[in-house]
Amino acid sequence: MTQLTHLNAAGEAHMVDISAKADTVREARAEAFVTMQPATLAMILDGSHHKGDVFATARIAAIQAAKRTWELIPLCHPLMLSKVEVNISAQPESNQVYIETCCRLSGKTGVEMEALTAASVAALTIYDMCKAVQKDMVIGPVRLLAKSGGKSGDFLVAS
Repeated sequence: MTQLTHLNAAGEAHMVDISAKADTVREARAEAFVTMQPATLAMILDGSHHKGDVFATARIAAIQAAKRTWELIPLCHPLMLSKVEVNISAQPESNQVYIETCCRLSGKTGVEMEALTAASVAALTIYDMCKAVQKDMVIGPVRLLAKSGGKSGDFLVAS
């Protein structure tokens, strides 16, 4: 079993020293879903939401969140992301909004947390913008889809 890297020999939380690691291209993709009533989804899609373009706002929030993950997750390193991509689409057949994010950099540590944070914040932003019309929306699942680069190698969710 792989050891937890954020615990030192005394079992205390600490930030991992990555200074000796080689820079490699690293990428991670994550997804999130927001399930809502058909009327709420229709309001988003027809542009009648009084707060404006829900998807555009969620996309910008996701990008900002990815860039600031290190401020939100205590033991994350600040990263110089070279790419943050956020795709948001409606899935009317299941009354859901689908969010997929991709983060990339050339660096010493992975970007899984940035991709997951971006997907989560996009979902939270959609909830925030629509809560006045529906409070029982459901966020989830949120999960890592894939990662590449680094010593631990590639990961891809089984289909």
